Amino acid sequence: MYITFTDGFNAGAFSLYCDKETREDLFRLKINRVRVVRRADGYYAQFCFDADRKEQGNYTGNVIGLDLGLQYFYKDQNDNAVVYPKYLRKAEKRLKRQQKRLSKKYRKGAKPQSKSYHRTRKRLGKLHLKVQRQRKDWAIKLARNVVASNDVVVYEALKVSNLVKNHNLAKSITDAGWYQFTQWLDYYGQIWDKAIVAVAPNYTSQDCSNCGHRVKKSLSTRTHSCPHCGIKICRDTNAALNILKRGMEVLGMEWQNSTQGHWESGSEDRKHGEKTASTIEGKPEITSGFL
Repeated sequence: MYITFTDGFNAGAFSLYCDKETREDLFRLKINRVRVVRRADGYYAQFCFDADRKEQGNYTGNVIGLDLGLQYFYKDQNDNAVVYPKYLRKAEKRLKRQQKRLSKKYRKGAKPQSKSYHRTRKRLGKLHLKVQRQRKDWAIKLARNVVASNDVVVYEALKVSNLVKNHNLAKSITDAGWYQFTQWLDYYGQIWDKAIVAVAPNYTSQDCSNCGHRVKKSLSTRTHSCPHCGIKICRDTNAALNILKRGMEVLGMEWQNSTQGHWESGSEDRKHGEKTASTIEGKPEITSGFL
């Protein structure tokens, strides 16, 4: 299969290698735009076309609030944690070694550089590309698992561009890839018609999830201890509970837990514990779908 550009992009014809399913889509659907991308390991053609992908979701009745962080990639309201593999940190020694070799081979003022220089540059590019793909693959699989296991997913809409201004944490924040993970949460939420809610991160760690009293604490303080109601829990779990509460309020549901562990309305007691969305015939009462 070949693709030829006729809009002034003087690149001639490209041979395309793809699986049978992708080939059938290219012949069947109207292609709106084609983009050729150069990666460290070769060229790739990206085809943009309109496709309405919808799949039948498996409704579980579960809800989850996610507090994204660095010590743990996220913690939910039940104190379950997921640890990020830290792909960039693991590859850091190899990257530095290749970067040092590249610097030694560089000749100032030489045009073009030597073949050895370009070989080393390609090796360095492939190492960076490997880290990038590992991070993306991990984010896709984790997001798919989270959305498949829950009918409501609430996360905090972090502004990563502001967070990376802290130079002490910038590399770890970039390596974590929170934005990529939340994008895939939104994607699978649309496909399976699940409720994915992003809430403001303001004071999620400071406010007490049990009584609402604001308890100021530094980033180094890992335990939330409320002098007002006496509760003492992990600060990340406390934040996840607050995030879930805000998300349920967005969906028009009160944040509380009945003795059966279902979400209900009209109760005055608010307690911690495992919480689920009340279900009717296997589907939760949340009808607003993807947000």
